[in-house]
Amino acid sequence: MAKEMQDMRQRAKAAPISDPVNHPQHYTSHPSGAECIEVTRHMNFNLGNAMKYIWRCGDKGKPVEDLQKAIWYLNDEIKRLGPAGQ
Repeated sequence: MAKEMQDMRQRAKAAPISDPVNHPQHYTSHPSGAECIEVTRHMNFNLGNAMKYIWRCGDKGKPVEDLQKAIWYLNDEIKRLGPAGQ
């Protein structure tokens, strides 16, 4: 795990500072130096999107909206899992 975090930090440092397509600033500004996609690519759609909105919460100026979107994706995942997920 420590090696993975170190690798993520190195990739984040090597990434261009401002590349709105490949490395948007609101995904690369986390204090860990990791980029959001390095974590979310290991999750399903709903969990990855919830994590994305939590990760960048406030970076685009609307933190409450970001958290509401994260909750929406979490609720959708709960519905998807249904009673079998309990």
